[in-house]
Amino acid sequence: MSQEKPWLNSYPEGVPHDVDGELYDSLNHMMEESFHQNATKQAFECMGRSLSFQELDLASKNLAAYFQSLGLARGARVALMMPNLLQYPIALAAVLRAGLVVVNVNPLYKPRELQHQLQDAGAEVLIVLENFAHVYEQIQDQVPIKHVIVTSLGEMIGLKGIIINVVVRHLKKLVPVWHLPQSISFQDALSLGKKRSWTNPGLTRDDIAFLQYTGGTTGVAKGAVLLHRNVLANVFQIEVWLRPGLKGKTIDQMVFVCALPLYHIFALTACCMFGIRSGGLNILVTNPKDIPAFIRLLKGLKKIHIFPAVNTLFNALMNHPDFKKINFSELLAAIGGGMAVQKSAANRWLELTGKPITEGYGLSETSPVACCNTPLIDGFTGHIGLPLPGTDASIRSDDGQPLPIGEVGEICIRGPQLMAGYWNRPDETALAMTKDGFFKTGDIGWMNEQGYVKIIDRKKDMVLVSGFNVYPSEVEDVISMLPGVLECGVVGVPDEASGEAVKAFIVKRDMQLSAEDVVNHCKEQLTNYKRPKYIEFRDELPKTNVGKILRRELRPNN
Repeated sequence: MSQEKPWLNSYPEGVPHDVDGELYDSLNHMMEESFHQNATKQAFECMGRSLSFQELDLASKNLAAYFQSLGLARGARVALMMPNLLQYPIALAAVLRAGLVVVNVNPLYKPRELQHQLQDAGAEVLIVLENFAHVYEQIQDQVPIKHVIVTSLGEMIGLKGIIINVVVRHLKKLVPVWHLPQSISFQDALSLGKKRSWTNPGLTRDDIAFLQYTGGTTGVAKGAVLLHRNVLANVFQIEVWLRPGLKGKTIDQMVFVCALPLYHIFALTACCMFGIRSGGLNILVTNPKDIPAFIRLLKGLKKIHIFPAVNTLFNALMNHPDFKKINFSELLAAIGGGMAVQKSAANRWLELTGKPITEGYGLSETSPVACCNTPLIDGFTGHIGLPLPGTDASIRSDDGQPLPIGEVGEICIRGPQLMAGYWNRPDETALAMTKDGFFKTGDIGWMNEQGYVKIIDRKKDMVLVSGFNVYPSEVEDVISMLPGVLECGVVGVPDEASGEAVKAFIVKRDMQLSAEDVVNHCKEQLTNYKRPKYIEFRDELPKTNVGKILRRELRPNN
């Protein structure tokens, strides 16, 4: 077995080769156990107001009763369209406890994107933050939504919330005018549900929990069907994987900094669901782009144990002068995912905090974590770690054949966290799977003899220069080593001489940085065909909702 799965020999002591997928009947079972065991502990905190496990239990049960009073069929889809707020975990738990399916929606979607997702999912209920209600209003006649619940930023946080709503609505004018006469408020839905009785739907591990839509960076977004068993498996995998990092210590309550949006699969599982499972406290950050406010929040925390983030967020935080005042002494894992963690950022983080960034890898289709470095690393590794317990990784050729150790091919994943397929897309599901049940990730990489996996780049992002393969991530990593570079994105552009040429888009940290500086640096680090032929400086780069740089928007004729 160890020869077929070399990563097993590299597991830290005490990490099992598999996880027990039969421990709970459903996510509901897991949540309800935690609600009772941790009743007096705080579960979520946002904008100064906290929510205990007991309060989360009662509020989600009331909202679940409201959903059930609407006469929705078991498995009906409920769309959640809001940033990180206390309303989110209440709504999430309520949808599942009502026997329904969560459809996470990026609140920054434009009308066209929102219409596609609501239509595709067949969602019947929408919970939306009032700041985005006008977007839904524009497409309400084209979607199957029957019930709308509108909430506000301050709705769950008492007197302070009233003040926040006044500022947001009237001073900052961040709530465009909307008119949805049949909608009700979040609090009204809770009140109506309180008068109703909740019935346990008796879900199983094979029921659908989430329709998690892929980012849509390659076209129309598809809904990954995540069963209760898929997310449960990934929660358990994360749990056993982090255990060696405790080094025998007992932590009374883990504190998670949840700056990534909960509607994204990374924070959904690694913060929200794992946080509930472990009885942890999730500090919800509603607007992580407000770096000064985020820094103030972090400075006020006595301890931080789990901090998932993406490379761009790590960078932005470290560039603030007060970053050094944050207490990271209790940090168990700063988990880097969503995009490649660059060596320059990882080294700087280690220097400033004394703790490494633990890089992992996953996708919406894998609930999400598939591979991860162990929490015992002491610095930047340059790879995405080992396949998690119960997970198989295989490097495949274009015709689907497994490749020998060390050869470059497409990373393919199989395991209990793998989705059941794409919602109503059997054709797309078939295209994404190998005959022996592996999911084709679209990422190019290789595995070494110890089972560690390294990503080179996305298959579709590869640049072909005079017949030579150039991987943008490698060029981006080199350019990011320059102290004057804040961010960069690399793409291929048409070129008469070489077919394609490399173009770099750069955001400066140092305004004195010149194209000549970049060219000279690349001459020292990269062979000729990999060097950028074109360099363009920009004030900012296009990004996804979690901060991943969107290369497709940098390409010509986009």
